[in-house]
Order: sequence, then structure tokens, then C-alpha cells
Amino acid sequence: MTTVGFIGSGQIGSAIARLAIEAGHQVVLSNSRGPETLADTAAELGPRASAATSGEAAAAGDIVVVTVPVKAFPDLPAAPPAGKTVIDTCNYGHERDGHIPELDSKSLTLSELLLRYTPDAMLVKAFNNIFLGYSVVDAGSLADSWRQATGTPVWGTPYGPYSDEKGQPAGEDAIRAALATATR
Repeated sequence: MTTVGFIGSGQIGSAIARLAIEAGHQVVLSNSRGPETLADTAAELGPRASAATSGEAAAAGDIVVVTVPVKAFPDLPAAPPAGKTVIDTCNYGHERDGHIPELDSKSLTLSELLLRYTPDAMLVKAFNNIFLGYSVVDAGSLADSWRQATGTPVWGTPYGPYSDEKGQPAGEDAIRAALATATR
């Protein structure tokens, strides 16, 4: 059984954890407030869910999902998940994260910035919006990950209006079309 470690267990992390459990995986949840604050969430998810510190979640996970505000990157576990697949679900918003010069100037993508904090991980950008009805589409390299950043046509739009909390599945063609219209 695969274990998925979560560094961050907010809306996106909890939704992915639920899907992972439904697919038969074990999940280890963490957040910046400590494992005790996730006891109710872990109990709700069932016996394949547990709560831990971020370091413990990263160590336990065969796959690690990072779903934290960008301003929290410096607080990621001191022992990065070297050699593991790390899924970057993060979104940058200077209103929440403050201004980050490399992101504001577009000299780095958010995923490239995260890779600085997880240098030996196999980083993948995915699931960075709440609507999780999706088809799998290769959106390119980490340098191209800006095409699915907050505010771009692929971020949320193919999945329906924001008034529909569950969204709707979007096929490859719709996602590819949205990726093609993204501008930097």
C-alpha cells in the first residue's frame, strides 16, 4: 500500500487525501499548527489516515504532497524528501504570501522556487486548484508550470464556474485548449 504524506492539510490537501484513501492508500497529514489540530480530520478520513509533524509526514510518504502557502516554503522539513515524488499543489498570491521578487519578475516559476527547498525530489506540479475533476495532461516542464498558475485559463476555468464547488470533469481537449491560451 502506498503512503501519501501531506505537508499542509487545508482545502486542497484534505481533498487529495480523501481521494487517496478512496483509492486504497494510507495518508499522513500535517500542518503548521501540529498533529493534534488534525485529529478530527484524520478521524473523519478513517483508519488509513493519521496526523503527524511535517517532518514525519515527509518521511512516511512514498509520495509527498506539498500544499502550503508559498511564504511557508522556508519552513518545510529540514530533511527534504530526497528521491521521492513531490506533488506541488501550491499557488502564489502576493496578497497572502507577500511579494517574492523571483515570482513577481517571472524569473522563476513557483515550482522552480519550491525545488530550491526540495532539491533532490522529483517534483511534479498538479492539483493546484480545488476543482478535482480532471484528465491527466502533461503540461510541460517545471519552467512551463506557470501555464497552470492562479489566474491562467487552465486554473479552474475548464472545470466550470466557481459557484459549483464540486466542479465538473474536464477532458484532455478542454485542458489542452486552456493551456494553449495561457500567456505570461
